[in-house]
Amino acid sequence: MIQIHTRLPRAVFSTVLRRRFPDSAIRCFSSAKIQNPLFDKILIANRGEIAIRVMRTAKELGIKTVAVYSEPDAYSQHVKMADEAYLIGPAASAESYLCIDKIMNVAKMTGAQAIHPGYGFLSENADFSDIVKASNIAFIGPSGNAMRSMGSKSESKYIMQDAGVPVVPGYHGENQDVGYLKDQAEKIGYPVLIKAIKGGGGKGMRIVRSASEFEEMLESSKRESIKSFGDDKVLVEKYLERPRHVEVQVFADKHDNVVHLFERDCSVQRRHQKVIEEAPAPGLTEALRAELGAKAVAAARAVGYENAGTVEFIMDNVDKQFYFMEMNTRLQVEHPVTEMVTNTDLVRWQLEVAAGNPLPKMQHELALNGHAFEARIYAENPSNHFLPDTGPLFSVRTPLPTPNVRLETGFVQGDQISVHYDPMISKLIVHGENRNDALRRFRRALEEYQVVGLNTNISFIKTVAEHPAFIEGEVETGFIEEFKTDLFKDPQAPDATTLALAASALRLKEIDNIKKSSQDPYNPWSSHTDSFRINNINHRKFAVTANDHPYEIIVSTNPKKSHLVDMEVIDATTQESLKSFTEVESHLDHEGLMVSSIDSKMIKSNVVLNGQDVVVFDEFGRTTFKLPTPAYISAVSDGHGVGSVKTPMPCKISQVLVKPGQIIEKGTALIILEAMKMEHVIKAPVAGTIDQVLYAVGDLVGENKSLVTFEE
Repeated sequence: MIQIHTRLPRAVFSTVLRRRFPDSAIRCFSSAKIQNPLFDKILIANRGEIAIRVMRTAKELGIKTVAVYSEPDAYSQHVKMADEAYLIGPAASAESYLCIDKIMNVAKMTGAQAIHPGYGFLSENADFSDIVKASNIAFIGPSGNAMRSMGSKSESKYIMQDAGVPVVPGYHGENQDVGYLKDQAEKIGYPVLIKAIKGGGGKGMRIVRSASEFEEMLESSKRESIKSFGDDKVLVEKYLERPRHVEVQVFADKHDNVVHLFERDCSVQRRHQKVIEEAPAPGLTEALRAELGAKAVAAARAVGYENAGTVEFIMDNVDKQFYFMEMNTRLQVEHPVTEMVTNTDLVRWQLEVAAGNPLPKMQHELALNGHAFEARIYAENPSNHFLPDTGPLFSVRTPLPTPNVRLETGFVQGDQISVHYDPMISKLIVHGENRNDALRRFRRALEEYQVVGLNTNISFIKTVAEHPAFIEGEVETGFIEEFKTDLFKDPQAPDATTLALAASALRLKEIDNIKKSSQDPYNPWSSHTDSFRINNINHRKFAVTANDHPYEIIVSTNPKKSHLVDMEVIDATTQESLKSFTEVESHLDHEGLMVSSIDSKMIKSNVVLNGQDVVVFDEFGRTTFKLPTPAYISAVSDGHGVGSVKTPMPCKISQVLVKPGQIIEKGTALIILEAMKMEHVIKAPVAGTIDQVLYAVGDLVGENKSLVTFEE
């Protein structure tokens, strides 16, 4: 309890307070209300970057944190950061992060006073919210009833209509008969969108453009919905051809205060999942912005909402009409962009509200400040239909955090991206005085974010950020599809300078290895001091390939300056000399970057040697070269290389749709895979007869493994 004794006049005292305390504190004093104390200890029922994000604010406030983890996450960063951490089960989410009993046991055992669900997993599970509160533990989120109302896409539509919030034309009823749903789609008019009633994150969502594909898409949607949400009910809505995804951050407390913290645009998506978010949304008038905010607040009030939530709207980019899509009853992945433009800490707001305190700011105290972008950095291969990737983060260099550059991540160099969970590595958030300023900083930060070890979407996001339409703010949910020719260009031949840098790095590595060997007293070369001449490095040819095209770089000692080298870059297919460089010098600086004097200029580059890969980050972006595969490796195969269909990623077999001896047509669905909580249908590349089906339902299969073979 705070007691203040003063003989100053009230007006003078108020002035003194305003100089020393934020507005939220003044409101507390002036209203003579006592702030409830925050929690001493909270449990975070999640993993990865969101668990770390919550822990960071908690630690700043002096709140102890408890982590839970599955077996594969035993050495993860959120476990290391927490004050306490407890194993709750194996990799399967149903036996760990979705197991309410295990999480509640940990909460009670550790004396946690509140549970923060993060996003995903149990964050929108109404029963979990009820169970937590029934155990006299605070749930840092909305009530179970609010979740039920907004968690059902059909029920929420009716609630929104009653509250005066516009909704998309469609069928949101209980009749789930296939024929009836198909009739409703005909009445609405194709194209339509099938959506899981309890869905989110693009799961269970299918675009249907004609009646002929309705039943197949419906079945696929229901299958994915039951796996992700335990419910296969769907709704059918009109699909807008030029939609924008605009959402509004709302916050409500226990004292009937509801505010919005303006909007975000999340239109750039792949597989119905967001890739780039920004705040505020570009191209909106102040009147439209105010109307969006007012409708979002009305939506929250309609269900007696409490804590953080996001009201998602779909906006027709032609007439700027917007329609309620759904409400996410949790803190969103993209909440940092809102924090950057409103100077708030939304996790702290969540803690204050859960403790029973009023909102830290009222609507009149909230204002937009500049512009912010967020990129979701995924382990995935954009050039291969954005299929997820797994593996080690062999090398990671990130932008330097500043007040305008923020990185939210649950992984560091050396960590593994697992097949068991979402493939998001991190979130990169950048703020600027206006959209152009923020976008320039955003592109620069993406250049500085360099990951080796698996595929990521970093280069793709940078390509999007450089596109003229994106620069102009012309964003729609079909952006990637509309501009795919620009965004997925055929790979270009590497610049000769980049090839020379790759050879320089290989040469430095060889010299370093020889120096280390020379320190071995049992090494026959240890008495030789001219390390550059050992193994004939004074005239060395390095062979590499880029995009399956071979190159050679011949490195030789400069005849006049023996500490420098000359280089000739050759196209190994035509034997054409592409470029020659003289008096080249390269060395590593204290940060591990390679500094090269080449072609009359100094170049600082990051070159990473990872097995047979040589990855160069320079002024031309990222270039990956392949070294020749050793014979003992190339001789090894799985024995099913010819006439087979292989896995595009590590996965689990969800369904096998064919059997040996079956005659199939090109495009026939063969196997349905499950990876990163998403379904992927593998179709026949050619017509033929099935010879072998090599895996069964439930099998875990590595990348590039044969699934089905064809008879010759």
